[in-house]
Amino acid sequence: MLHFEYSKWVPEPDEQKNKLDELMNIFSYILIQTNGNVEEALDWMKFLDNRYGIFGDETNFEEFLQELERQGYIERQKTVYVLTDKGGRRIREDSLKHIFSSLKKGLSGSHDTPYEGEGVDRTSETRPYRFGDPATNIDFTSTLSNTIRRDGFDLRLQEEDFEVYEVEHTTACATVMLLDISHSMILYGEDRISPAKRVALALAELILRKYPKDQLELVLFGDQAKRVNVEDLPFVSVGPYHTNTKAALGLARNLLRRTRNVNKQVFMITDGKPSAIYEKNGRLYRNSFGLDPKIVNRTLDEAVACRREKITICTFMVAQDPYLMSFVQKLTEMNRGRAYFSSLDNLGEYILVDYVRNRKRRVS
Repeated sequence: MLHFEYSKWVPEPDEQKNKLDELMNIFSYILIQTNGNVEEALDWMKFLDNRYGIFGDETNFEEFLQELERQGYIERQKTVYVLTDKGGRRIREDSLKHIFSSLKKGLSGSHDTPYEGEGVDRTSETRPYRFGDPATNIDFTSTLSNTIRRDGFDLRLQEEDFEVYEVEHTTACATVMLLDISHSMILYGEDRISPAKRVALALAELILRKYPKDQLELVLFGDQAKRVNVEDLPFVSVGPYHTNTKAALGLARNLLRRTRNVNKQVFMITDGKPSAIYEKNGRLYRNSFGLDPKIVNRTLDEAVACRREKITICTFMVAQDPYLMSFVQKLTEMNRGRAYFSSLDNLGEYILVDYVRNRKRRVS
């Protein structure tokens, strides 16, 4: 007679870790929605658990809260929990994973260009050695073959025998990302700002992690434009602002003017319509009805100024109104830039694919 003794089932460590990662992904997403308000996000986690049992049998809310503190994602300040720098980085990482999970196969490399020159990635082609080429790039097989063809197996190497591998030239880029925080980004109950923020967080993490030599600046624009740090992005919220696209492009141009990079570009996430400009006397001129020619022309002037300074504007449109799309098309034509009209669901795919793809071009 066989006897079995049953005890409480304890999940495997990997299963517990996967469960925690799933909960962290949910928590990161909610933090974007709550503009980085940890207390509000925790309340939503409780609500989801009461409604859907998201914690399951393996853990509970208190254990999850302790884990957040233990890993340093949140910390208590006086009577409330706040997001730490590590927690902000986790939001960027989760946003990047979410965006890349929808990308098609084909992304690779580290800002390769179609030009040959100094770099780290060898190609299969070789060429004669030139003074200054690194010795590590010498193709010894081709070099010895050249010697043998000339002198047989005496192996008397001469300078013209040496061949080196071609390498793909890698480059750096300076990017200013403009994020529209005007009231229209939440108008009529449509949340355009949350997915736009998630994309901004993902793009920032992509550059910081994969392209550390690149320069990235983040600019928010409503009535006016202001530069913010990457760490501030989770806390960004929409305000009762108009859309001063001219100010945003002007600030981007000033920031890029200070960089030494040859490649300069602007990524602008917006719902399209400029509705404000500052006049020479410092007064904010506003018009929310239609496309005001005065505002439009001044904004297009800024796009032309960017083109003259070899700054490409990539506009990512999160609205489908025909007259707004016509303005973006005109801005793109004047700047000779690029425009993408996408739904909120695949905005992230378009931005990140274009960022990596565009690094294969040289701005001249």
